[in-house]
Amino acid sequence: MASTHGAEVLVASNRGPVSYETGEDGSLRAKRGGGGLVSGLSAIGPETNAVWVCAALGDGDRAAVRRAEGGLLPEADTGGQRVRMLDIDPEVFAAAYNGIANSVLWFVHHMLYQTPLEPVFDAEFRRQWAAYEAYNQAFAKALAEEAGDGAAVLIQDYHLALAPRMLRRLRPDLRIGHFSHTPWAPAEYFRLLPDDIAAELLTGILGADRAAFLTRRWADAFTECCHAVLGPGIPAGTRIGVHGLGADADFLRERSHRPDVAERMAALRAEIGEGRRTIVRVDRTELSKNIVRGLLAYRQLLDEHPEWREKVVHVAFAYPSRQDLAVYRDYTAQVRRVAEEINSAYGTPGWIPVVLHVKDDFARSLAAYRLADVALVNPIRDGMNLVAKEVPVVSDEGCALVLSREAGAHEEMGEDALTVNPYDITGTAETLHTALTMPAAERAERSKRLAAAGTALPPARWFLDQLHALDDQSS
Repeated sequence: MASTHGAEVLVASNRGPVSYETGEDGSLRAKRGGGGLVSGLSAIGPETNAVWVCAALGDGDRAAVRRAEGGLLPEADTGGQRVRMLDIDPEVFAAAYNGIANSVLWFVHHMLYQTPLEPVFDAEFRRQWAAYEAYNQAFAKALAEEAGDGAAVLIQDYHLALAPRMLRRLRPDLRIGHFSHTPWAPAEYFRLLPDDIAAELLTGILGADRAAFLTRRWADAFTECCHAVLGPGIPAGTRIGVHGLGADADFLRERSHRPDVAERMAALRAEIGEGRRTIVRVDRTELSKNIVRGLLAYRQLLDEHPEWREKVVHVAFAYPSRQDLAVYRDYTAQVRRVAEEINSAYGTPGWIPVVLHVKDDFARSLAAYRLADVALVNPIRDGMNLVAKEVPVVSDEGCALVLSREAGAHEEMGEDALTVNPYDITGTAETLHTALTMPAAERAERSKRLAAAGTALPPARWFLDQLHALDDQSS
């Protein structure tokens, strides 16, 4: 398949660096996003011919694709980046994204199924799987069209597990990498999937020259799945790599001292009250984040250590996620319900035990980071968890980090964090007590070391390391 643009570097991901909203007058408004991939692509410099291929996620995006006649979006909308957005049929996209990526692959890798009742791999699942294949094929075709001879292609995440092999068939000259941002399921759990589907997912990723993961644990799990499903050995030509994405210290420190953050800090201080300690969490209401058990552990802390009543506030930011799926709506409602129960049972006229916010506000999140005495990060399972890395960087006085052993970040930060089993509410409550009673000097010293570990591989270097690894046949 011939290249039409000859890009030297390509990134493929479900969500791109820009999204569009349609105004009442029919006009399109572009909103640029951030994150590691944006930082990484910027780091390669404008002289490198790079293209980002992503999916249109909503009606505004699809209108923008039509306006661009399926070609590159206007660079004025994308911050100067060359972006090709794919207008995949909405029904195909919904089945691939919600039906397979978020309701099957996410659940498998985060081990979220209630196995007496789910999963159910029936005819409807097979229909959705066909959509997932079509979605991946659309990306492979677009990447093949955009890539120059021997270009480097970095394909991102579980949405696009089949794309590397599909692209390899179309363009065997390309250097292809795949990066998994999630955990990888252990072999016995991965094999909940039908055998042919499990094999297709693995061979899809093995179509890449290099398959990379956030931690050695997830990389080893992938290798074990390959051995269990496909037989011993990794096919020659596919290398396994690890790149532990870190926080962007310079950006966080600068952004957290802007006036809008100072305003949010003043408002939060008023909600918390003078002289009180803070346990801070910032998460999406994603099932794997374990927010409800975190609240239950806080409630047990107040029960078993009544000396903390009126002296501590749990600042919990739980930003709604995937609300088009009923199980996520129910979970978000449960988070609200438990927070309200705690406030009703323990609150006094001058003290609200849980300050819960559900409207996404990045400046307010940074304000909470700065005020944190304790950061609670207790996911059931997490590929990395950047919040665990960000809070120690931003916290004004230094914070104690209560960290789940099931978070990828634990591999780098476990030594200076206070480790918890995410299912153990009693253990988490006691660890919160330990964190709150930690001497200020020890807390500050640990926080300094946590910040150093959490920023060791900032987004730009994380991206460039993967790019360079595609050139280095020994990595």
